[in-house]
Amino acid sequence: MRTVAVLSLKGGVGKTTVTLGLASAALRRGVRTLVVDLDPQCNSTAALDPAESDNTLAQVLAAPRAAVLASAIAPSGWGEGLDVLPGAEDVEALNHPDPNSRRLNTLGRALTELTKLVSDGELPYQLVLLDCPPSLGQLTRSALVAADRALLVTEPNMFAVTGVQRAHEAVELVHEQHNSRLQTLGVVVNRVRPHSREHLFRWQELRDTFGKLVLPTALPDRLAIQQAQGACLPIHQWPTPGAREVALAFNILLAKTLRPRRHHLIGEEDEEDDHEWPA
Repeated sequence: MRTVAVLSLKGGVGKTTVTLGLASAALRRGVRTLVVDLDPQCNSTAALDPAESDNTLAQVLAAPRAAVLASAIAPSGWGEGLDVLPGAEDVEALNHPDPNSRRLNTLGRALTELTKLVSDGELPYQLVLLDCPPSLGQLTRSALVAADRALLVTEPNMFAVTGVQRAHEAVELVHEQHNSRLQTLGVVVNRVRPHSREHLFRWQELRDTFGKLVLPTALPDRLAIQQAQGACLPIHQWPTPGAREVALAFNILLAKTLRPRRHHLIGEEDEEDDHEWPA
């Protein structure tokens, strides 16, 4: 089971868009996936339109037991094979700014209970996506403790480097102190306009700072993303050329997410193809 924390410490950069795009690509590919909505705004939950459940993430974090987890997970409205652990506004009360180790391990303990939800001992999900809030409190840190990969999301603007740097430092700290499995999957640049000189400049700035941690496939700025989310549909089902372009980018990002990776220190670079800028 691959568990990926999708995070940014700057709001409004499209962290939930990336989570939903990966979920859409996984659904299309037949990868059984669970989306865990840790953001108190609950945007992933709203877009995935899950069936009503007896509990939410708040109850799971308060009592991380198999029975509570089973009563919280619900099938999404997008199709079979994609489930949701729905968020709730009251998880904000659990977002302690300086949590102790026991609190940091709560989400991880809950996810280990997934093995008890099936009778044959197989993991019920191939991919778990943790949609983190845009802050470095208990919710984001607990996601990093539970995850084996961290995907950092940014936009090509003047605040991009600072935001990514803070997020990357947080991943490194959790790796060193709490979770040696955790690796940075990379930095995905969202809402790119390829003919914008400002975006070209910021893209290069990110590459100069983070090297090959900046993923080669950027996500283009297309209206289809907002349209599909507003209709509670996966981007792969939205019938426009812009949606097809975005869907292809998410297919590539999913392949990167699921690819086995050699074990090395965070920040060390894998071999990649040359960086691409969307046409």
